[in-house]
Amino acid sequence: MQSVAAEMNLSETAFVRPVVLPPNDGEVDDDFALRWFTPTTEVELCGHATLASAHVLWEAERLARTEPARFHTRFRGLLSAGWKDDAIELDFPADPPEPASLPEGLADALGVEAKETMQARAGYLIEVADQDEVRRAQPDFAGLAGFESVIVTSAAGDSGADFVSRYFAPRYGIDEDPVTGAAHCALGPYWAARLGRDDLVGYQASARGGTVTVRVEGDRVGLGGRAVTVVRGELAL
Repeated sequence: MQSVAAEMNLSETAFVRPVVLPPNDGEVDDDFALRWFTPTTEVELCGHATLASAHVLWEAERLARTEPARFHTRFRGLLSAGWKDDAIELDFPADPPEPASLPEGLADALGVEAKETMQARAGYLIEVADQDEVRRAQPDFAGLAGFESVIVTSAAGDSGADFVSRYFAPRYGIDEDPVTGAAHCALGPYWAARLGRDDLVGYQASARGGTVTVRVEGDRVGLGGRAVTVVRGELAL
């Protein structure tokens, strides 16, 4: 799997296989095992690859669209995806960040001035003054490789979203991720507490960019987005 992910050379490559659970009241649940790999390592959680995996299962009719996609994962337990209105919503564990000290050299490597520093399983969360500073950041990726993954974020002002962010993880072979579900597991609780509401819209301001709807419900978050199939093929091994 790691060799294939390195060959794909995308932020993450997802691997899905069927899992048949023990019978329950005479019925068998058809679930799936799911793992994610960057070009250099296996990761604990990946949102956009999970959304894409669910999309493919429905499109290939491995699951009826009325059925949820249920994924058993090594690090985050059972995850699921289902349709909500005209989008796919992921049911993920919340990752509320905690206050942290800003490591020496991190702000310089990011090229930003930190307004607040937090830390979550997804990495450091750095709030900056405004969305322009988020978009202008030009990180030193070689310098960032010495730190954990970093989320840079701010309130969005008048852009139509509630907050904007970018996500950098050069230590794991990803200089900048286009759109990051795992980061929104931390961004959702963070901005819900500051904005006073649980239903939010985030925009990840990478070169490709992407919008994520976020619904915070206790220790879970619902992350919404859409998927489009652009390539079909076979691995020649």
